Amino acid sequence: MITHKNISIFFVFLLLLLFLLNFYAAINIWWFVVVILIWLGINAIGSARISSNYHVKSFCNNPLETEKKIAITFDDGPGIFTLEVLELLKKYDVKATFFCIGKNIEAHPEILQQIIADGHLVGNHSYSHSKFFDFYNARKIREEIEKTDLLLEKYTSKKINFFRPPYGVTTPSIRRALEKTGHKVIGWNIRSLDGGTKNKELIFNRIIKRVSPGGIVLLHDTASHSVLVLEQFLQFLKQNNYKVISTEELLNLKAYEIAQQ
Repeated sequence: MITHKNISIFFVFLLLLLFLLNFYAAINIWWFVVVILIWLGINAIGSARISSNYHVKSFCNNPLETEKKIAITFDDGPGIFTLEVLELLKKYDVKATFFCIGKNIEAHPEILQQIIADGHLVGNHSYSHSKFFDFYNARKIREEIEKTDLLLEKYTSKKINFFRPPYGVTTPSIRRALEKTGHKVIGWNIRSLDGGTKNKELIFNRIIKRVSPGGIVLLHDTASHSVLVLEQFLQFLKQNNYKVISTEELLNLKAYEIAQQ
């Protein structure tokens, strides 16, 4: 497995080798520049792809699942559109996992309560979901995670185990924070991109082309177009004999633990 640690060791060794060789034969400075740029490029790609496991182990699907079973997850709520999502899930008798932002829980605690009352799972999606979250140090990331956990645990009465980093980006600081909090990182392998486009046909076609047994779908409960796509998608799953199961069941991981008093 390619990880941040072994890639860093390899490139440090390569740079040292170039430095030593430079004592015996003049090496063009551009070789050092090229090596560093490749190193930075690999780090950028590894950080941006949650499925790469580059910084942290992420659970993005169940490759061993052979039956037509998938899990559906929602990011960035709770919000006003979450209520419409909940109505659709109830209509199609589907349970999902909602990765919630702490500040949105504070704004809509009654909607979080409805999510839990309807039998869905909840996970941690940071407190602020800041655009600069990837640049936070481990201490600040841990504070955000723990602050959101407290908000979630107020309504679940259980310790939260699932965390999804904002934008799906992982960093060494996130890894260090998670080593302290003990959360499992839940990713996805079917990304709708409904957070970046409002084109319902494009979003829907993108999802159904990627559906396969053991998959985890990423949607958002923050916009009307996502709600419309969700209904289309649930109809598609029913027509094609797919069963939606919880992330717990799909990944054989527990979303909660009994909170210690």
